[in-house]
Amino acid sequence: MDIAGKVFIVTGASSGIGEELSRVLAKKGAKVVCAARRADELKRVSDSINDSGGSALAVQADITDLAACQNMVHKTIDTYGQLDGLILNAGVSMWTRFEDITDPSFFQDLMNVNYHGAVNCCHAALPSLKQAHGKIVSCSTAQAHMGFPNHSGYVASKHALHGFLETLDMELRGEITILEAVLSWIRGTNLRGNAFGADGKKHEESAKKHTSESVSLEDCVEQIIRAIERDKKMVHIPGKLALVPFLNTFFKGFLQRKVMRAIDKNKS
Repeated sequence: MDIAGKVFIVTGASSGIGEELSRVLAKKGAKVVCAARRADELKRVSDSINDSGGSALAVQADITDLAACQNMVHKTIDTYGQLDGLILNAGVSMWTRFEDITDPSFFQDLMNVNYHGAVNCCHAALPSLKQAHGKIVSCSTAQAHMGFPNHSGYVASKHALHGFLETLDMELRGEITILEAVLSWIRGTNLRGNAFGADGKKHEESAKKHTSESVSLEDCVEQIIRAIERDKKMVHIPGKLALVPFLNTFFKGFLQRKVMRAIDKNKS
C-alpha cells in the first residue's frame, strides 16, 4: 500500500501507539482521522499534525457506542471522501490474578472496548473499506494466541478479536486486507497505567517496570507502518513472537515457563 494520499482512521489516537501512528502516517502523506474519547488530547494531536503540514481530523468517539462509530465514519467520508484504512488501536488491559479480584464486573469493560468496540468500528467502516479495497489493522498481542498470567480478562477479549478478524478475513478475501500486529511490551504507552487491578480500579501509575526486552514506541510504529506498506497479514514485534503459535502447539510447557519467568521480571 502506498500510504500517501490514503485516509486512515486511528482509534485510541490521543496517546501512545495511536498518537505516534497518526503522526507517522501524516508525515508519509496520509490523511488521518484521530479518534478517541478525550477531546482535549485529540485536539492536541490533530493540531500538532496540521501545524506540521499534515492533514488530521479529530473526532471524539466512544467505540463501545455503535452510533458513535457510525458518526466517526460519516465525518471521515464527509471530510475526505474516502476511507482506506481502519487501525484498531484503542484498548484497555488488566494486571491481577483472577483469584485476587474482588469484583469481576470490569471484565465487561475489557470486552466492550477490546472486542465489541472493534466490532462496532469494523461494522461502521466496512462498506467504505470495501469500496476502497482498504485495510483493517489490529494492534494485537501474543496474548491473543495463548494464555497469560494476570491478564485473564484481557486475554479473553483479545482471543475474541483475533477469531473475529480471522473470520472476517476469510469472508472478505479479495475485497479488503487485514493486518494483525502482534505486540509485546511497548515502552512509551499508558496501557499499563490504565490497567485494571484486583479492586476493579485503574492504576494511575503502573508499578510494573519494562524489561530490557521491551520495544520502544518509535520502533514499534515503524514496524507497523512497514507492514502496512508491504501488505503483510501479520507482523510480530519483536520478531521472536512469531514462534509463539509453534511453541504453544508443540512445546507448551516450555513456553509457559518462559512466560512465567518474564512475569517474575515484571513484578514491582
